[in-house]
Amino acid sequence: MQPLSDERAPLEGVIETTIGALRGETTDGIARYLGVPYAAAPFGERRFRLPAPVEPWQGVRDATAFGPTAPQAPYAGALGELLPTVAIPGDEILNVNIWAPSDAAGPQLPVMVWMHGGSLKHGSNALPGYDGTTFARDGVVFVSVNYRLGTEGFSVLEGAPLNLGLHDQLAALRWVQREIAAFGGDPARVTVFGQSAGGATVAALAASPVASEVMQRAIVMSGPLEVKSPADAGRITGLIARELGVPATRDAFAAIDPDRLVAAQAKVLAGSSPLGGGPAFTIAADDDLVPASPADRLAAGASSNVPLLIGTTTEEYRLWLVPSGAVDKITRLHLAIGRRAAKISATAVRRYRANRPGAKHGEVFGAILTDVLLRRSEYRVADARATAGAPTWVYEFAWRSPVRDLGAAHAVELGFVFDGLAAPDSVALAGASAPQSLASAMHAAWVAFATAGEPGWPQWNAERPVRVFDGAGDPVVPAPRLDELQELGG
Repeated sequence: MQPLSDERAPLEGVIETTIGALRGETTDGIARYLGVPYAAAPFGERRFRLPAPVEPWQGVRDATAFGPTAPQAPYAGALGELLPTVAIPGDEILNVNIWAPSDAAGPQLPVMVWMHGGSLKHGSNALPGYDGTTFARDGVVFVSVNYRLGTEGFSVLEGAPLNLGLHDQLAALRWVQREIAAFGGDPARVTVFGQSAGGATVAALAASPVASEVMQRAIVMSGPLEVKSPADAGRITGLIARELGVPATRDAFAAIDPDRLVAAQAKVLAGSSPLGGGPAFTIAADDDLVPASPADRLAAGASSNVPLLIGTTTEEYRLWLVPSGAVDKITRLHLAIGRRAAKISATAVRRYRANRPGAKHGEVFGAILTDVLLRRSEYRVADARATAGAPTWVYEFAWRSPVRDLGAAHAVELGFVFDGLAAPDSVALAGASAPQSLASAMHAAWVAFATAGEPGWPQWNAERPVRVFDGAGDPVVPAPRLDELQELGG
């Protein structure tokens, strides 16, 4: 085992970890170690149990190919054409990928740990868009995490712990603390970041009682800051149990083949979406890891010593409402019913409509939901943290993709943050002519935050500065569209 040190040596083909030796591969000064297990395979007797330690192995383990992915179904419909799915068979789904500079010596490097999104039921660390080469190129040791998804990771079952997927992420972060020095990373400079559902899990971990043990900084990208009670979070589990004709217990679900669970899950979830309603997997409040919503805990001072970078895209809703055609089907009546259900005043709707002359009813509806689900909580947390002196920065991604009229939709920013506009994932969302200057700016800000502790614009304060990444100057703007949030009570 390589001893802990504040110095790093150039990486060679084989490195030693506490559980065994790994052989990676190096290209153009970047070393990659792929499919490295951080916990035991969560199947058989370990199904629906907390993550268990990996058994040490003898000899040198090959780490040149991506590891197995969590059981899941691909996205359906138009989303399936925009958001890819990678399926790699195997049981060792609890694995990480590491990218690190291979030829640098000197002080240990900052670490960035990526939690992918996908509504807690899709995604993997093997997607081309999550390649960590650009981060390693810029002096960061980059780690991407696979975790249990859907029924395997976020069911509410009698006899099973809650939030198993979140516990997997915590196990991965503890693996980083033990092992990352062998890859040249500094376990005392770990930034955890994620987008969408990955952002929600990062927020939950950052607000948890164990945050200080596993991270020093956090980045929440388009992540909801709320959780549900076990009863509410468990409704989808009950529907799946009914579909399968079994009780919602650990023993009953563990006896069912994972592929059959995925099929039942897909049937129950057909037609639902984060904006359109219907059953969905969510993080459940519990007395251990998630004692309350991240919004409440962060606003109350939890992890005030953890610098936080948080933001959204301007038009999150367009990913779900535009490609599907739903944006054209929402009428004035739908908008009226929706705003009453969400307890939104008619005055607020008029404000949103006035700020968008000529907008469709569906576009007004989507803008309101974006703020209700994401931006209102984001501002509340940022305001409370600023009052307490907790370092917080806020951004907004505003560049409008021409692909399928997505605009500044959810997930369009990913290729820019990863500085990977040529990846097929990014081309599908942002097109083949997305501005490299914007990718360079966003990526540099994320690296600066992980490296120096600040992304390059003023901390959140009474003026509410927001860095707006629009590709046309990327200005810092005081609280964009604050009049709308104020109508929502934000």
